[in-house]
Amino acid sequence: MQLNRRLPSPGEIDHELIWLAVSVGSLALAAVWFALGLPWPRCVFHELTGLPCVTCGMTRSVIAFFHGHFVVAMKWNPLVFTAICGVMAFDLYAFATLATRAPRLRICFCTQRVRTFVGFSVISAFALNWIYLLLHWRDF
Repeated sequence: MQLNRRLPSPGEIDHELIWLAVSVGSLALAAVWFALGLPWPRCVFHELTGLPCVTCGMTRSVIAFFHGHFVVAMKWNPLVFTAICGVMAFDLYAFATLATRAPRLRICFCTQRVRTFVGFSVISAFALNWIYLLLHWRDF
């Protein structure tokens, strides 16, 4: 795995701008959704089985996170908590990079072995998160 730092080429997709806009837009949409009192998302898997799915507790985790209750957010869904922290870090990086027109960071998964390791790590994170949620199924 390599980490490169370079200025964007002319015509290159501006990932920082796109994903910062998606992130901020999603947050705004969610805030409007709950401010209007629209219904909370329903989990069909949970309704059918009585067990939490991989993403159960996501909404409550995000709400707790943005209210500053980080331990509660972590307890609701550790994977979502970690993802929110990662998105916040990326948003800060993207904003700083766009504001200063600094070189962009790019990660290169150069070998098949590294790609396989990253894929296995992602699948393992989802599996471990689901095991955690299943162990705490009474909270849902």
